[in-house]
Amino acid sequence: MSKIIRELEPRMIWNKFADLNAVPRASKKEERVIQFMLDFGNQLELETFKDGVGNVIIRKPATAGLEDRKMITLQSHLDMVHQKNNDTVFDFDTQGIQMYVDGDWVRAKGTTLGADNGMGVATIMALLESTEIPHPPLEALFTIDEETGMTGAMGLKEGVLQGDILLNLDTEEDDEIDIGCAGGVDVTATRTYSIETMPANHKAYKITVKGLKGGHSGMDIHRGLGNANKIVNRLLYNASLQTSIRICKIDGGSLRNAIPRESNAIVAIELTESFLADFNLWSETIKRELIITEPNLEIEINETTTPTGVISVDAQDKLLKALYAAPNGVYRMSASMPDLVETSNNIARVIVKDGNIKIGCLTRSSVNSAKMDLANALKSVFELADCKVELSGAYPGWNPNPDSAILKVLVSQYNTVFGTKPKVVACHAGLECGILGQNYPNMDMISFGPTIKGAHSPDERVSISSVQKFWKFTLEILKNSPKA
Repeated sequence: MSKIIRELEPRMIWNKFADLNAVPRASKKEERVIQFMLDFGNQLELETFKDGVGNVIIRKPATAGLEDRKMITLQSHLDMVHQKNNDTVFDFDTQGIQMYVDGDWVRAKGTTLGADNGMGVATIMALLESTEIPHPPLEALFTIDEETGMTGAMGLKEGVLQGDILLNLDTEEDDEIDIGCAGGVDVTATRTYSIETMPANHKAYKITVKGLKGGHSGMDIHRGLGNANKIVNRLLYNASLQTSIRICKIDGGSLRNAIPRESNAIVAIELTESFLADFNLWSETIKRELIITEPNLEIEINETTTPTGVISVDAQDKLLKALYAAPNGVYRMSASMPDLVETSNNIARVIVKDGNIKIGCLTRSSVNSAKMDLANALKSVFELADCKVELSGAYPGWNPNPDSAILKVLVSQYNTVFGTKPKVVACHAGLECGILGQNYPNMDMISFGPTIKGAHSPDERVSISSVQKFWKFTLEILKNSPKA
């Protein structure tokens, strides 16, 4: 199938994307892809180096006639979100992504595709390799660890970059030009609990929530998607009101920036005559609530092996109430930009086992004070449940600049090439521009990219026709870039 992908147009991009997707590149495990990029730049005999944290920088002189233009820094991140369906057998550490064509879309077989941000990386590689495309002086910045902490952007020192303009290729709608983004902070709640013997007259059951769409916890947070962690907690809370139920283990969600698609709970239940019927009623109620956004939601309850121990009653009661009370999803819409989410939270990870509870959230906002307000609200809820709460990994948003010179170039070229005006927007995702702008405050920044759907989930896909449009737009931008 890789051969079919390589024959798509523009071949320059798709060949580089296929090469890149053969290299495992999970966040915080980028050693191989860093070396891949260093080898790529050195083979082209371009100035190539790695900075102190692992970002790769490659520079290429202007083509004839464009030497008088401002240097453009093209930026994308090397890491990708590693997610797969439960029934997919795949080893991200050793295997390359298995891609296929589905109409106008390129997808992966049961895993994330890596179009976020692999399409940006591949585009930059194609520009660096080309000997025919007119362009100003180029500087490629390939950052690491964007998806789990943005440590590459945070660690980039002042004075490393030489560009005057930064084009971030990490936006996921081809008719949008992004001029702002949200900041974020990780909220992590932990506590211990005493393990007690499973009570008599209880049966062990496994509760499973699956089939949810998942998605990007910023870009998709407004879509009303189900959160597996919240659904499981709602079921357990309802059960606790009806009968004696004791939690043995919970394992829900995965990455902080992915809306949880699946969650499993092992519980001991003192069955009443109506419990299973009531459980099915609760399940059907939740399914009806989410039927439009989550038509494939599945909720199962099945007998399982008897657990060796259960959580203490007091710890369980506080856990269920805290998770029920903790805000999830859109918290506030922006008052300054129509249809923009200002502040949100994703209850991304819930782990209960072996005497330990860990809850991981990612709180986002384009307003720093609102971000910290919601983070403190979550902190308060979890502290009431006797948790220790840590706020970490905070990163700033990117304040929109509607008077940006490069924005005017992009709007003009888009209108010229496509005969219509683009949407100038800010997004609720965490682009690296806000962080990079701290050490490079005078760099004019913009973000755009091809249409990508379902990022951070196995439903991730990129539009073939959109990549063609994006490539054409990129070439026009470079050809018409501002003079120094």
